[in-house]
Amino acid sequence: MRAARLGPADVVRLGGTGLRTRPLRVFLSALGIAIGVAAMIAVVGISGSGQAEVNRRLDALGTNLLRVAPGQSLAGEKARLPYEAVPMIRRIPPAQQVAATGATGAHIYRNDHIAIGRTGSLDVLAADQDLLPAVGGKVREGRWLDAATEKYPAVVLGATAAQRLDVYTSGTRVLIGGRWFSLIGVLDPVPLAPELDSAALVGWSAARTYLRFDGHPSMVYVRTEDSEVAAVRAVLPTTAYPEKPSEVRVSRPSDALAAREATESALTGLLLGLGAVALLVGGVGVGNTMVISVLERRPEIGLRRALGATRGQIRTQFVTESLLLSLIGGLGGTVLGTLITAGYAVGRGWPTVVPAWASAAGIGSTLLIGMAAGLYPAVRASKLSPTEALSSS
Repeated sequence: MRAARLGPADVVRLGGTGLRTRPLRVFLSALGIAIGVAAMIAVVGISGSGQAEVNRRLDALGTNLLRVAPGQSLAGEKARLPYEAVPMIRRIPPAQQVAATGATGAHIYRNDHIAIGRTGSLDVLAADQDLLPAVGGKVREGRWLDAATEKYPAVVLGATAAQRLDVYTSGTRVLIGGRWFSLIGVLDPVPLAPELDSAALVGWSAARTYLRFDGHPSMVYVRTEDSEVAAVRAVLPTTAYPEKPSEVRVSRPSDALAAREATESALTGLLLGLGAVALLVGGVGVGNTMVISVLERRPEIGLRRALGATRGQIRTQFVTESLLLSLIGGLGGTVLGTLITAGYAVGRGWPTVVPAWASAAGIGSTLLIGMAAGLYPAVRASKLSPTEALSSS
């Protein structure tokens, strides 16, 4: 006599029988797998969404902005850029836009009742009229400095400065350097020049007239042709300060965004490891469930063996049951991880990105874990003799 063969549909039906009879246990075991898969997919998805947002912002803001600042002198003191730095940099042919800010040393207060020294870490900077288009900034409310306002006591606040001062309405007066200035605008955050977010910006002429500004630029922003960024960066120190080029620092703000993304990628690797640990814990839960299932179903195993089921068919039944249990958890975790990613991305205003390979890897890893977790209980069940299994009923 030969044992009847089991088709794929029969194997799936047999494996699903054990799951249908114990729904609560199946749910709890699948939940462990789902949490691990959801954690891994959410980490990859949130990281991918953040990277897509950085790329989108860089595409919008451009990567051709260079920043020129004074470094350290040979004596260890902070150097100063010369008065002629800006017009000299403008002579570089690929330079499309050049604008500067200058530290005035003044402080800004919401009113004259604020104690001296409580500045809120806000800087007061003299600014060129061309500063905003050079750094890719936008005015949230009011207007930017122009030929009319840059000569008079008018001020534009960065996003953080306006928040700390709790001042947003154009026409409001603020105290700068012991003199009242009128607020004419508030900026949106400037990703490529975050130092402007916590600054109060006044016209270059007004800073010299009312705040005793010495006229030395403290930061120069240079927009260049995309293909000439490296070449312009190489000549900026000698152009800005021919006598002491070693005292000039040149940086590229977009590199800082890329470095931050690299740091977040390292953190993503750590979180992926934690998700993998959670997935392994879920696999241990599946293995434990299958061992208990074998112990509880010894009479069923004995009866099937007595009716002609082979050891291979018993092994296949329990391995299939373990695979189905893991697959349920993997699919549930994939859906949950995708929803978490979408919710986080929408909340931050990011594009939602869930790589297909992450979902495939999550489901594939659950199947491998399910096979590994169910193999021992399946072998143990197949080794039960019919008489031994039936005698335990």
